[in-house]
Amino acid sequence: MADYFVHESSYVDDGAQIGRGTKIWHFCHVMPGAMIGERCSLGQNVVVMPGTRIGANVKIQNNVSIYEGVTLEDDVFCGPSCVFTNVLNPRSHVSRKHEYRATLVKRGTSIGANATIVCGVTLGEYAFIGAGAVVTSDVPAYALMVGVPARRVGWMCQCGERLVVARGAAACASCGATYEESDGALHRIAQPGRVG
Repeated sequence: MADYFVHESSYVDDGAQIGRGTKIWHFCHVMPGAMIGERCSLGQNVVVMPGTRIGANVKIQNNVSIYEGVTLEDDVFCGPSCVFTNVLNPRSHVSRKHEYRATLVKRGTSIGANATIVCGVTLGEYAFIGAGAVVTSDVPAYALMVGVPARRVGWMCQCGERLVVARGAAACASCGATYEESDGALHRIAQPGRVG
């Protein structure tokens, strides 16, 4: 008996690895060689291709395809109909499978509905990609990205609230975590009740 849930309308191919407590809902397809961690949720019509890696507690909303070369670390959120690519210059009549570019989505990142992540980029820890944004280059940790092409318009706390940075420092009004900004990057200093 499997220790994960798969809706009767979905397919999990032999050779796919699914973690304990994961739920795979309607009309999904998980292909051989895909690795999905514990306590994940795949919404309706999600496709997970061979060779992909999905960490623990990842939420993938409806109509998302995780293509070869994409890695999602723990606690990533993929909003409805967000898009990952794996080739920069696709042509129907030219095979470019040997040109797939890796995309890394680091721990805690949220990707909004209908956002597009162009292959070959890294999204830093706890980055927040706004709905409909098109990401074409690496994103720093905690960055709030919006627009086409996406640009950084602010910083987000690990808990998901927007930060106000003054004189290179910020404290989250919701959870109390503190941050320091320097050289175009944001670093968490402390979070109440935690060390480091």
